[in-house]
Amino acid sequence: MTGRLIVVSNRVSAPKDSAAGSAGGLAMALSAALRKYEGLWFGWSGETTEHWTPEAKIEDRGGVTVALVDLEAQDVDEYYNGYANRTLWPLFHHRVDLTAYERSYGEGYERTNARFAEALAPLIRSDDLIWVHDYHMLPLARDLRRLGIRNRIGFFLHTPWPARQLLVTLPHHRRLVESMFDYDLIGFHTREWLDLFRDYVASEPSVNGRLLPLDALEAFGKTVQTGVFPIGIDVAGFEQARNSALGARTYDRMMASTAFRKLIVGVDRLDYSKGLEQRLLGYEQFLETHPSMRSEVLLLQVTPISRDEVDAYQDIRGRLDALAGRINGEYAEMDWQPIRYLNRTYRRDQLAGIYRAARVGLVTPLRDGMNLVAKEFVAAQNSEDPGVLILSRFAGAAEQMGEALLVNPFSREELSDAIHRALTLPLAERRRKWEALMQVVRDTDVSTWRDDFVATLRSVARPSDDDGAARAAA
Repeated sequence: MTGRLIVVSNRVSAPKDSAAGSAGGLAMALSAALRKYEGLWFGWSGETTEHWTPEAKIEDRGGVTVALVDLEAQDVDEYYNGYANRTLWPLFHHRVDLTAYERSYGEGYERTNARFAEALAPLIRSDDLIWVHDYHMLPLARDLRRLGIRNRIGFFLHTPWPARQLLVTLPHHRRLVESMFDYDLIGFHTREWLDLFRDYVASEPSVNGRLLPLDALEAFGKTVQTGVFPIGIDVAGFEQARNSALGARTYDRMMASTAFRKLIVGVDRLDYSKGLEQRLLGYEQFLETHPSMRSEVLLLQVTPISRDEVDAYQDIRGRLDALAGRINGEYAEMDWQPIRYLNRTYRRDQLAGIYRAARVGLVTPLRDGMNLVAKEFVAAQNSEDPGVLILSRFAGAAEQMGEALLVNPFSREELSDAIHRALTLPLAERRRKWEALMQVVRDTDVSTWRDDFVATLRSVARPSDDDGAARAAA
């Protein structure tokens, strides 16, 4: 009898309504995994408490059992707002200029992960699989091992892994990577992110690790298995949302409101890694270069606010507001505004309707682990008259989605040229590209990602397995 699957992430965001959700796809992906396998989802409740207690609150959310813990305000400030969002997030996205190296942040990160382990350990049964997600919890396996947990523990990184030359700017970088060797399996979206991790282990003098066959690694007296597991979307669920009453109604509203203009759409949470300023500047270049097409197009940029308590996010919000306003002020006409810039969250079925109405999907992050918006845009299209995906070559999705129009998001001229090409691409070529991209989306959907990772984790041999076999033989 196989054990349960325990998913661990910073925030537990299992949606009560499968059609709900915004630009991010992680919540939908993990909920789908837990509906497939019996288990629970453990993490921070998002609430604060005056005094830490390790007892988790258990509840049901949309058929998913969740276990929630509250954190002290100091934990939230140092672990979440500090080390996770002011240190690791910018560093992992190659923004060393925005990375804050504060000792208190690192101490809070270590303390909070130890607290998570303290609350999680009593919930674990001997045959459970534990699947930890993302940069918030890199050392969690080490802390669980210290509490005597010997289960198989896997880790999946949803962001890029940084180049070694940047990672070594992080104080105690060796200790952080060493803690990851208490996992049995470490997964990445792409071969590029995995190779960067392997390069650090093999090339960093303070580590002196070894590359083993089949992507295993040896360092710190331990061996860990690594692998590439590109995440996908819940294709059937997304198509259901697209075809729902609200999805169809949103599509009709978008078609009517664009007044027969060609819609370009971007959907990204507010973040400097998403290339939003560069995107607007590239669109402005397009308007300047192709004046005859100005009133024929409309850019809808949906950008929900996130991490507004972090200074860098407040700064980019102000710059984007000013940039969108300037472009509209310079190019708008009485009956046309080139940009609709919205700082709000939409349901998943509404987004599906918006994507379906768009002739162009603009997905141009400066650096991204995968980017599920690119896959959702493709899945939303009308097969008879599909739109065109413009995709940053620095998104993890570019490794799979080569039939998109791949661009360098740092070049406004390249963005401008790609927008023009996407708007003028013949129907036959649009269909050919869409069919190839849709095949990728179907072949690498969330169930494939889930099953591949879980099956690989189950198959990884642990020292305890060998010990048990030796005892049985004796």
